[in-house]
Formats: sequence, C-alpha cells, structure tokens
Amino acid sequence: MNRYKIFVIALIALISLGVCAAFVLRVERIDAGCVGIKVNLIGDNRGVDDVTEVTGWIAYMPLFTQIHEFPTYTQVKDYEPFYINAKDGSEFTVDPTFSYYVDRDLITKMFKQYRRNLKELENSYIRNVILDCYRIVANQFSSDSLIGNRQEFEYMVQTMLQEELKKEGFIFQQLTSNMTAPQTLKDAIDAKNRTMQEAIQAENKLRQAEAEAKAKIIAAEAEKKVNDLKASALTPLIIQQMFIEKWDGKLPQYGTTPQLFKDITK
Repeated sequence: MNRYKIFVIALIALISLGVCAAFVLRVERIDAGCVGIKVNLIGDNRGVDDVTEVTGWIAYMPLFTQIHEFPTYTQVKDYEPFYINAKDGSEFTVDPTFSYYVDRDLITKMFKQYRRNLKELENSYIRNVILDCYRIVANQFSSDSLIGNRQEFEYMVQTMLQEELKKEGFIFQQLTSNMTAPQTLKDAIDAKNRTMQEAIQAENKLRQAEAEAKAKIIAAEAEKKVNDLKASALTPLIIQQMFIEKWDGKLPQYGTTPQLFKDITK
C-alpha cells in the first residue's frame, strides 16, 4: 500500500511538473521560408532593444520570451473597398489586391519600429500607405482625366507605393486597383458619348447629302454638255438629210410644195 501511495504521488508530481513546464517552457520551429524574432521580456534591455533573429528549433519560456514569425515569401492581401476623390470631388471606389514580400535583412529593424507581426502590419501600416497613395494621386486628376488616363494613374500609385514601402522593408510586387467610377459620372459619360455619336451620324448624313447633290449637279452639267454638243452638230445639211431619211416621197396635193433643199449657196 505504501508503494502504491508513493507511485500515485510520484505520478501526480510528474503530471504537475509537466503541466507547469507546458506553461513555463515551449519549443517552436521556425520554417525555412520565415525569419523568427525573439524578444526578451526581462532584463535591463528588455523590450524594444532586446530583439534577435532566430531560425530552426527554438526553446523558450513564454513568461520571459516572445517569438514572432515573419514569412519572407510572397504575401497577397485583398483589402476591403474604400473611397477616393478626384480633383473635382467625384468619388471613386477602389477595391485593391496587393502582393508583396518582406526584405529579410530589415525584419529585425521593422519589428523594433512597429512591434507588430506581419498580419497586423498589413491591416495597419501597409493599408494606410496604400490608401494615402491612392488619395494623393487621385487628387491630381479630374474625373474625366482619371477615367481616360487610368493606366497613368495606376503607374503613379504603384511608383509612390513602391518607394514608401521599400523604406520600411516591404518589397512591392503587384497591385490591382479594381477602381469603379460613380454611377452619375458613368451616366454623364454615356450621355456625352451618345451625343458625340449622334453628331458624327448627323455629319455623315450631311456629307452624304452634299455628295449626292454634287453628283446630281455633275450629272446635269454632263447632260447639258451633251445636249449642247448635239445642238451644235445639227447643221442645215444634217437637218435636210434627216428630213429626206424620214420622207416617204409623197408631196402634198394642196397648198404650197415645201422646199426640200435649201440653197446653201446663199
């Protein structure tokens, strides 16, 4: 019985020790595509200054140490839509999707400055930079210009975003804006396009009418020239010949006999 009690007590002690160790000591593995950041929470240099980069298997005590894992491979973030304004106040909707990766050499500096993991930075710092870049660039375009020069607008946003994020260790890869104009502006553009199309159609009809009128004038002038040529060709001899060709050889029985041939010597 005493041995049984000793065994039970020892088992309880081991279990208690294991539970305590689970809270006091942990082991974590840093993946090959990630960089681990170890932060000491005690000592003279605790907190911001006591940050080191770690890899592989790490044993640490959660009460005294924190481990943050930063992936260095490409990250893709699909943000919620937000609004930007053109120079004239028109409101556009932007639904951006952003892809990037982290500069491995600047991860420690990045964590010391912001004290947040990558997901938290995506929803705070990076989102704010993206929003500011869109708003600053959009304010340089009027509504019509923003729609008509979307490629230039996208390029300016991406250039500014790339420069701003690179300073903090975020490497830009791709940005898709999915920008849409307000419905009122779409309707105005559609109306403008319809007006232009109608004006083009009216101009085409006018040109067609002018062309038809010119064709008729040319045809009439040609016909007149033909008639003039015919009239000038009808000499007295030709008229007499035509008369003879159509005469049946009979002379009128009453009245004056017509003169068949004109004396061309007079």
